Amino acid sequence: MAGSSFGRLFRVTTFGESHGRGIGAVIDGCPPGIRLSLEDFVPEMSRRRSSNRQAHTTPRRERDRVDILSGVFEGKTTGTPLALFITNHDVNSRPYEILRHLVRPGHGDYTYFKKYGHFDFRGGGRYSARETAARVAAGVVAHKVIEPLDMKVVAYTIELGGIRAETPELETIRKSPVGCPDPAASKRMLEILSQAAKEGDSLGGIAEIRIRGCPPGLGEPVFDKLDADLAKALFSIGTVKGVEIGAGFEAARLRGSQNNDPLTPEGFRTNHAGGILGGLSNGDDIVIRVAMKPIPSIKIEQETVDREGNPSKIKLTGRHDVCALPRVLPVLEAMVKIVLADHHLRNRAV
Repeated sequence: MAGSSFGRLFRVTTFGESHGRGIGAVIDGCPPGIRLSLEDFVPEMSRRRSSNRQAHTTPRRERDRVDILSGVFEGKTTGTPLALFITNHDVNSRPYEILRHLVRPGHGDYTYFKKYGHFDFRGGGRYSARETAARVAAGVVAHKVIEPLDMKVVAYTIELGGIRAETPELETIRKSPVGCPDPAASKRMLEILSQAAKEGDSLGGIAEIRIRGCPPGLGEPVFDKLDADLAKALFSIGTVKGVEIGAGFEAARLRGSQNNDPLTPEGFRTNHAGGILGGLSNGDDIVIRVAMKPIPSIKIEQETVDREGNPSKIKLTGRHDVCALPRVLPVLEAMVKIVLADHHLRNRAV
């Protein structure tokens, strides 16, 4: 299957299926001499894992322990391909038996079946959100590559189920069960998540990603602009349906005199550009917002068809999240770091 690799000089290829033996990533182009251990992966992998303390997350419990199969010797990267593997432990395909003949609305079942003549009914296979664990592992390595630049990448929930964060306090993000920087909004988001879970339904949301300390000049004209690569990286995550940078769609409603960011000797007075001009970083904060659809697996009966196209009904009983947030936040950060690492190495090669 084509399309499983991303990046030019820092190139990440993921492999594996949701209910197969495991998933993983091969990273080609990681510079030598970077300290890397199994413990480095634990914090980020833990953030992506489901929590048994939250009713709105999947009851599937995976250890998500990353094994380094190659590319590290005596605690440092060697410059050769770095292979990371995550074994699947909590694999139970019985709830998915109904999907041997039926396709799920909102999932890739129908399109994969039309393209390949089959689809992996065991939780979606390659197009399952399980694949994103490999991206998070690769993002840990990408973070190591850009660490000398002292950049900070943080993603947080600004909207969930129609509830908007009004007074962001970024230092409170990790204290919120939904990764929201507004404590009052966070509480309301939890309430609506619980309600949707009881009703067997799901919710969508919006995350904001902020990159601080990005040096000016990252990006390549004209097709590999930094904003273009960031958008592609984020759109490659299954739940993402919209990406905007800076003022985004609001820029279409402004005049040039309003949207332009005046330059002063101290820097830009405003940041409607979102930290990117002409496809290159301008040294200001890069601000990205990402819209995510509701989780398509719901426990409410829906119309569908079988593999022969005959009308049918379906009611799912598998293990699913109610919303992609907050578990998708480390995935968003990982994909951004992979883009930054790739462009950092490309700048270094000039």
